Amino acid sequence: MAQEQYKIGEFAKLVGLSTYTLRYYEDQGLIMPQRDASGVRFYTLEDVKWVGFILHLKGTGMRITELKQYVALRAQGDATIEARKALLQKAKAQAEAELAERQANLQILTRKIDWYDGKLDQSIDQVESFETYLQRFES
Repeated sequence: MAQEQYKIGEFAKLVGLSTYTLRYYEDQGLIMPQRDASGVRFYTLEDVKWVGFILHLKGTGMRITELKQYVALRAQGDATIEARKALLQKAKAQAEAELAERQANLQILTRKIDWYDGKLDQSIDQVESFETYLQRFES
């Protein structure tokens, strides 16, 4: 059974990226499309899965240099599983730290909005500062 082959435009639609981005990823060595007898690049369902994983890694904030390192390790086979795992653990820890910081920032925004609501509905004294209001929530 022949494997489905997608030209770059079709593949771009499948993975939700522009052809420009796909070519950039190819130039960076993140993806390696196959070529037909005429030299035209094509992609397969395996490439769809791979690009999906790359997008997950990018979504964690992983930098292009780290992505390239991961791809290089992956190309070396199972002997690099420990190194790949360590790279993913590092990316996970960085993403969790960024998430915690973002959650803390969102909490301050939420409190500021609540403080404004209190000022508007007069449930908070008009002279109470935001800093004083925040002290109510400190443990």
